[in-house]
Amino acid sequence: MSHIRPRVAATSALLAAGVVSGALTGAPAQAVTGNRVAPTAYAYTAQITVGNHDRGCSAVLVDAEWLLTAASCFANSGTTVPPGAPKTKTTAVVGPSELSSNHILDTRRQVVELVPRSDRDVVLARLSRPVTKVAPIALASSAPAAGEELKFAGYGRTAAEWAPLDLHTGVYTVNSASGTTAAVTGKGGASACAGDAGGPVVREAGGTASLVGLSSQSYQGGCFGADPAESRTGGVVARVDDLGAWVTSTVGAPRITDFNCDGVEDIAISDPKAVVGGVDGAGAVRVVYGGGKGTASIDQDLDWVPGTAEAGDWFGETIETTDHNQDGCTDLVIGTPSEDIGTTDDAGMVDVVYGGPGGLGTNSVKNTHFEQNSGPGSLGASTPETGDRMGQALAAGSTASGEPFLVIGAPGEAIGSVPKAGMVFYVRDSTSIGITTANVGIDQDSTGVPGSVEANDGFGGAVAADANRIAIGAPGEAIDADANAGNVAVFSHKLNSEKRPTPLLGLDQDLDAVSGGSEAGDQFGKSLALVPYRPSGAAAATDSILAVGAPGEDLDIDGANKTDAGNVITFRLPAAGGYSQLNVYSSGTASDDVAGTSESGDRFGQTLTAVNTTPRALSTAASMKLAVGATGEAVGTAAKAGAITTFSLLATPGANDRWIEAGTSGVPGPAGADHQLGASIRFTGTRLYVGMPYGPGSKGTLLALSLSNVTAGGTNAAVTTYEPGQGGLPATGSRFGYAAR
Repeated sequence: MSHIRPRVAATSALLAAGVVSGALTGAPAQAVTGNRVAPTAYAYTAQITVGNHDRGCSAVLVDAEWLLTAASCFANSGTTVPPGAPKTKTTAVVGPSELSSNHILDTRRQVVELVPRSDRDVVLARLSRPVTKVAPIALASSAPAAGEELKFAGYGRTAAEWAPLDLHTGVYTVNSASGTTAAVTGKGGASACAGDAGGPVVREAGGTASLVGLSSQSYQGGCFGADPAESRTGGVVARVDDLGAWVTSTVGAPRITDFNCDGVEDIAISDPKAVVGGVDGAGAVRVVYGGGKGTASIDQDLDWVPGTAEAGDWFGETIETTDHNQDGCTDLVIGTPSEDIGTTDDAGMVDVVYGGPGGLGTNSVKNTHFEQNSGPGSLGASTPETGDRMGQALAAGSTASGEPFLVIGAPGEAIGSVPKAGMVFYVRDSTSIGITTANVGIDQDSTGVPGSVEANDGFGGAVAADANRIAIGAPGEAIDADANAGNVAVFSHKLNSEKRPTPLLGLDQDLDAVSGGSEAGDQFGKSLALVPYRPSGAAAATDSILAVGAPGEDLDIDGANKTDAGNVITFRLPAAGGYSQLNVYSSGTASDDVAGTSESGDRFGQTLTAVNTTPRALSTAASMKLAVGATGEAVGTAAKAGAITTFSLLATPGANDRWIEAGTSGVPGPAGADHQLGASIRFTGTRLYVGMPYGPGSKGTLLALSLSNVTAGGTNAAVTTYEPGQGGLPATGSRFGYAAR
């Protein structure tokens, strides 16, 4: 392969008053002296290239997805950098000590997000996908001490080369340390040069290296291109040994919805019955950009959105969010299962609308469209049929190795001559870099998939996925002679010989290890939630917890049968395989310690949402949360007023639950008939979004509830309310809040 010879430019000059006399310059390059290192040495060091080699720096891997580097590398001057995506496309190469190494493509990533420090020349830089072949370095736990010797590394200039291909190292002697910096002098003539800024400064003890700081400023004595009269090798190191808590909390935080990649949370709110261009039920998705940056509407009257606004399309009936093109901006996945394809009614379609610095749909590539009989793979080979309802269920994310995926349910798909058996389309990045539209179809006749293709199974009626696994519900599945009893199939993202996700197991209520028994109408798998779980002793969240809703479950409450009372069962899915049941949730009896009482028609489990608020840390009862919607719950004399109950996924249900109905937890009241509270719920790392598309407002409402409002024992904080006609949103609406992401 051709050698990569980046042009590396120095950053602007910086003053270092109080450290050493005279001016120092930012140091984006490499050590002047020092031997070429061994191929595996300092592998955590990265080279950063900003733009078309407009600027170059070094960096250090501190997490599989995050680098620490100098904020000055991204600043026009000084060290002030706004959070969010870099203003200029930035590439990082992690690991190879020689940039012409054959495995460079395995470790090249785009920098997609910056999280700066305001008190020093330090920024965390998120990568487009994890680096799996290089071990991150741990931060040191103590400050640099005067007289201590520290190693530093970088990819910048040397004494003789403008743009060397080799990683070089040198030794600093610490002169003094302040709260955020340390003054250093290069030993033996070593000096940080242009391109070294952000490179690691490490302490080596007992054969283990720990990160003390980052090269920040240097006199650049002896560097190629520097003033020949300059002989000083002194410089300034930005300390990071005291930033462990900040790094941990930043890299471990759940991703936010950020369509314009400015680091501020946004929200997409669907109104699938919205009037568009005078057409009722065409549907729209309303977007509110955080930080007061305005609103937008996405609908099929936009010239870049496929289709045409038509009555009954219900554009946005389902929505999901992910960074599908891995540019740091959240993308919006929109399902339109009622879309007619030609003369074929309710065939359905799905669009991925890409985010960008200007918001959704502002980049040159605005969307990717998915429909049957179009494009490659199984989608291109399949034919849209009446009632397929492709897009009725959606899941999206990235695998543990960082490959983006979509899971698209088409529960009305006929398999051969079998009507409404159901199918799921799995869309996956099939290359190490970049997005493709490779996709495969999964049905119950696919190799290893539990169950068999039968009429009205509705396979794909519910889907859920995390980085580890995929769950697909078939709520219409007959178990023996029990119609609509329901089952769930669980898969890994590992592709089998058919290039499909590998089936792992099936779940239904006739299994000995699953509570209850399969009965007609249970609809086990009608709703699903799946979240990563890191148990004690595990290095990462490689397990998952799956919640399965059965809103048609009949329950015996104090000797009386309550039809369609509903329940939810949770399962642990270990990385090693298999499953174990954790808890069974229901409203129970009037005398138990779970809030509420199970009644006929409650449909507890009609909707589910779950979240791990600290996905990198050990999972706890506080971090693993579940919310259950009971849309048929009667409140007083108000039939189908609806209610929500929240639980911990890891603790005893009754001791950790909270009942939410209209008039509580910040939800406006009073309860009203057919309001169906709980029909739209979505957990994020900081909020529970509760949609109220059926009332009390005639147009619909969305509430953003703080986690304290929905956690057992929590106090109520202020609630953010979104509704048509407020905050820049259009004044029209019919089912506003039907879904929110």
